[in-house]
Amino acid sequence: MSQKALYKVVFLNHGKVYELFAKKILASDFYGFTQISELVFSSSDALLVDPAEEKLKEEFGKTKSLHLPMHSIVRIEEVEERTTAKIRDASSGEKIMPFPSALRPKD
Repeated sequence: MSQKALYKVVFLNHGKVYELFAKKILASDFYGFTQISELVFSSSDALLVDPAEEKLKEEFGKTKSLHLPMHSIVRIEEVEERTTAKIRDASSGEKIMPFPSALRPKD
């Protein structure tokens, strides 16, 4: 029996680093975007509830497909098992750095 792949997607969104889990990742029909679908969240019948996980579930729970700009994706990993999904502040000094975007002229 073949187990379907599981991916951990780390991306930047409004100054925060999001970590989501998905079963399907494809090149999007929109130029410069990556399509993330079949998002995986923890079951809501768990004894302990993680507030970050609940916030992600509230924001993306009904999302059929997520189209992320390639420059906002930090990393995509194929993982054996699902861990806790997270939202972190990108400016807090964590070791995740955004991919350099287009150069902006100095004022």
